[in-house]
Amino acid sequence: MNKFQLITNEVKKVINGKDRAVVTTLLALLTGGNILIEDIPGVGKTTMAVAFSKALGLEYGRVQFTPDTLPSDITGFAVYNKDTGKFTFNKGAVFCNLFLADELNRTSSRTQAALLEAMEERQVTVEGSTFKLEKPFSVIATQNPTGASGTQLLPDSQIDRFTVRLSMGYPDSNAECKMLLNRSGKNPFDSVNCIVSKNEFLEMQSEVQNVFVSDDMAGYIVSLISATRKHPLISRGASPRATLSLSDMAKAVAFAEGRDYIVPRDVQNIFVCTVNHRIILNAKASASKKNGEEILHEILRKTPKPRT
Repeated sequence: MNKFQLITNEVKKVINGKDRAVVTTLLALLTGGNILIEDIPGVGKTTMAVAFSKALGLEYGRVQFTPDTLPSDITGFAVYNKDTGKFTFNKGAVFCNLFLADELNRTSSRTQAALLEAMEERQVTVEGSTFKLEKPFSVIATQNPTGASGTQLLPDSQIDRFTVRLSMGYPDSNAECKMLLNRSGKNPFDSVNCIVSKNEFLEMQSEVQNVFVSDDMAGYIVSLISATRKHPLISRGASPRATLSLSDMAKAVAFAEGRDYIVPRDVQNIFVCTVNHRIILNAKASASKKNGEEILHEILRKTPKPRT
């Protein structure tokens, strides 16, 4: 059993019946990416983030977003020290390895924007000074479904910075019974062991980046993304950032399977969760009663794949 499987097994001790979500989250973390989980409250989003921080030996930070959460709560703020005559920087919650932005779409657009620089450039700028975030760094953000009380849409620029978007959903009856029994009189996180150290996880990320992408596979990835820009039911296709994310996620899938090169099925396995949140459908799609997932599966079927 490799490290990837050992890590997912630890997280599954507290997240029952959501294997796909656990695996996809770890794949995204291995790319150094950010994860957006869209779901109702209480289905285990926070639990999964905490479990990953324990299994990966990462420093964990969390902010529960509300309408009055300020940007400085995220990035930090400078305070004038009258004894030294200088400003002292107090770090915000984002200074960690794994940051949980809980219910991100409940806060103001100004506070949402405070995360953009951290998500893209792994740094924050306060009072004209730039502070680097420690590696590894990833954001796991949760949002309530669109239209839920007290929510507002995330801007497209922020949505595009999430490597994948997931939905956990309700557990089935067996998984919910297991969850109930596992929590009787004990803290479920006590059973989650640290599988790798922070440095070991950084080495895993480095190995993922070194996975080989052939010219044919690069062409296949670009063809899939290009197809989203030409599809008659899509008004806006995926961005070049999506191309990079799709390649990185395919590398992570290959790494998880013990290979140092990617094959078409690696791309196909993560195409929908990597691209679905980055496209905007047009009125024709609504009239035809097709959603983004169905359209992306259609693109997968119609796009010729390279021979391996």
